[in-house]
Amino acid sequence: MLISRIFNRKVNAVNKVHEISAEYLVSNTRQVSLFRNGANQAIRIPKGFELPGKEALLYRDGDKLVLQAIKPARGTAQALAMALQAMAIWGTLAEDFPNVEEGLGPLDDIRFDAPT
Repeated sequence: MLISRIFNRKVNAVNKVHEISAEYLVSNTRQVSLFRNGANQAIRIPKGFELPGKEALLYRDGDKLVLQAIKPARGTAQALAMALQAMAIWGTLAEDFPNVEEGLGPLDDIRFDAPT
């Protein structure tokens, strides 16, 4: 009975993961057309799927082709440009910073000389 309950929990957990994965794939999937560019097969990447930078890694995973952005090395001009581009999306801060001293009592004087 215990093994049956554990097995059912695992099956239910796996089913939930598959449901979430299926929702993600449906909402983040686009059908694209393949075309020839000289001797190479190519696709146009839709605007919502654009990758940052000028290079990417392409590899096969079974029957899938995976295109992965290459992160620039820290401290490079390209890394700074990508960071600034990401920060531009944030916009300005709509709220004021909180007063961190609010509710605190007065500061005590500190004496560095020995009391006499």
